[in-house]
Amino acid sequence: MATIQWFPGHMSKARRQVQENIKFVDFVTILVDARLPLSSQNPMLTKIVGDKPKLLILNKADLADPVRIKEWQSYFESQEIPTLSINSKEQSAVKKVTDAAKKLMADKLARQKERGIRIETLRTMIIGIPNAGKSTLMNRLAGKKIAVVGNKPGVTKGQQWLKSNKDLEILDTPGILWPKFEDETVALKLALTGAIKDNLLPMDEVTIFGLNYFKKHYPEELIARFKQLDLSQEAPDMIMDMTQKLGFRDDYDRFYSLFVKDVRDGKLGRYCLDTVGELDGND
Repeated sequence: MATIQWFPGHMSKARRQVQENIKFVDFVTILVDARLPLSSQNPMLTKIVGDKPKLLILNKADLADPVRIKEWQSYFESQEIPTLSINSKEQSAVKKVTDAAKKLMADKLARQKERGIRIETLRTMIIGIPNAGKSTLMNRLAGKKIAVVGNKPGVTKGQQWLKSNKDLEILDTPGILWPKFEDETVALKLALTGAIKDNLLPMDEVTIFGLNYFKKHYPEELIARFKQLDLSQEAPDMIMDMTQKLGFRDDYDRFYSLFVKDVRDGKLGRYCLDTVGELDGND
């Protein structure tokens, strides 16, 4: 598979704005997809953030494998990166994020208080890749629909300061991808979860990757959804077989669309496409 390149003009502009505005915030909130705790982190933004205090939020936890989430939280905490998992659609996310922000900045707040400076509101910048759920989180924190929400990548195009409550003031940013995906597996993971546009990768390759991954890591969930599936087959044979059994005749594109949508909607259960073991080459 050729190197995938996708870096629209608004993303290039957003990257510059992040660089320019990071000095105005107390800490950075890095929002990632809990199904992709590592692959959905933008290495370009990680470099920009540098040593700035950071809070890592694993969003869409309701769709992710809870065992893997705990493993990733333990790993990031071992790297001294404060981490919490949330479902930004739930009201409880507001208190979780606010409490985590106060804990992260507790030392600074204490120092300022000793100097007679009372900080009423902490300022943060939310950054992440497209479709990680930033707009949903922004609306939840603000208590009203301010940010545009969409189920496709690249909905938010500009930056805006939003007041969530007396504790937080937030700078929203568009989802920013890095210029090119040199790692084919990362690109396939992002495509399967909907972080990059569907026309960037052939859907047959995305489907084959997904089938192979679930066959290895979540076979029971795969069979529960596609009861007639024969796991002894290779992925291309599975596709041909299931296309016929589902009555799609030779319309393989129809099966690709069905499978990918089911994965994204959680119809194959809760899963993670990243494992901590990959970091040591054990997976």
